[in-house]
Amino acid sequence: MEALYTASATVHGGRDGSVASSDGVLKHKLSTPKELGGAGGEATNPEQLFAAGYGACYESALANMARKAKVKVDNVEVTSHVSIGKDPSDGGFQLAVRLDVKIPGIERAQAEDLARQAHDFCPYSKATRGNIDVELNVI
Repeated sequence: MEALYTASATVHGGRDGSVASSDGVLKHKLSTPKELGGAGGEATNPEQLFAAGYGACYESALANMARKAKVKVDNVEVTSHVSIGKDPSDGGFQLAVRLDVKIPGIERAQAEDLARQAHDFCPYSKATRGNIDVELNVI
């Protein structure tokens, strides 16, 4: 692959530290969620960051598929749910994703077709395919 863009972020202190992008645009404190035994509070976590990135990328892929199909879509909404839980195979952790996709103004069958096409096209979906469970939920 020839890289067209490379994002870089540096983390200090792991889940209870901080993260900053190389250009300084992204700069956040990190905190382990209470559900995982951490303090929670006024900080983000890797699952929230992954949910944001995946959702943004997927919605762009969906817009691209709609444009190629010459289907006008407006007010599309993608809500990404990234779950972390125990991996029974090794006692560690694993991720799962559910993408709730709202595409108002078009037939459900067409919305489901566009959602599947976007899932095939999206780089985040390609990266996770076969590695974690990803559920598409067209609302």
